[in-house]
Amino acid sequence: MRAEVHQVADGTYLVHGSNVNWVILKDGDAVTLVDTGYPGDRQGVLESLAAVGSSPEAVAAVLITHAHNDHLGSAEYLRATHGTPVVLHPVEVRHARREFLQQAAVGDVVRNIWRPGVLPWAVHTLRVGGMEQHPVTAPEPFPADGQLDLPGRPVPVHTPGHTDGHCVYHLPDAGIVISGDALVSGHAISRIKGPQLLTDFFHHDRAQALTSLKTIGKLEGDILLPGHGPVHRGSVRAAAELALERAS
Repeated sequence: MRAEVHQVADGTYLVHGSNVNWVILKDGDAVTLVDTGYPGDRQGVLESLAAVGSSPEAVAAVLITHAHNDHLGSAEYLRATHGTPVVLHPVEVRHARREFLQQAAVGDVVRNIWRPGVLPWAVHTLRVGGMEQHPVTAPEPFPADGQLDLPGRPVPVHTPGHTDGHCVYHLPDAGIVISGDALVSGHAISRIKGPQLLTDFFHHDRAQALTSLKTIGKLEGDILLPGHGPVHRGSVRAAAELALERAS
């Protein structure tokens, strides 16, 4: 699967893969890779690193927003092949090891197959390995609080709901929020454009997901890099408020 690389700020790139995004944060020769797409996006991940003048060997860490298959896809490959640390919220570590799974099941998809766009999305998801399991053998928890010593200097913000250990990553100096699936700007099965919460059956705990939108709304920034959909430019606070209103 090919990937589209879009530079959104100095050293910051949003990459569109197969119905999912990942982010590259570049600082000199080193990069932080935030999420890795579906298993079928592996070639796209490698090509996107090359497109920004980097390589798998230069990845200081793979930083994960949450351990769903469409974000965890090539994390274990990079860890096993290149020794790349895979880092995520302490609560999400066991999820990444697949000791449990907080993800829409086949039954959830079948019950929602009547929704416009769900059937073609499901077929595409199968094609890109969305039902495969690629657990991370040795995921690493980041410290509970504070800025990470990685390219881009991301600050993790715990935003549970989509999964228990979901995190967004705030780049306060750049005014950027990498929002994963806690706040998106589009999705293959959504007919809404712009800031929104994913369809209910994707969330482990919808009530918590709504509360996490309020958490995101407290972050200062004017660029939102979501796990699905295009870059959103404008107040992150206003984007979170709009998504909350749409979800009510």
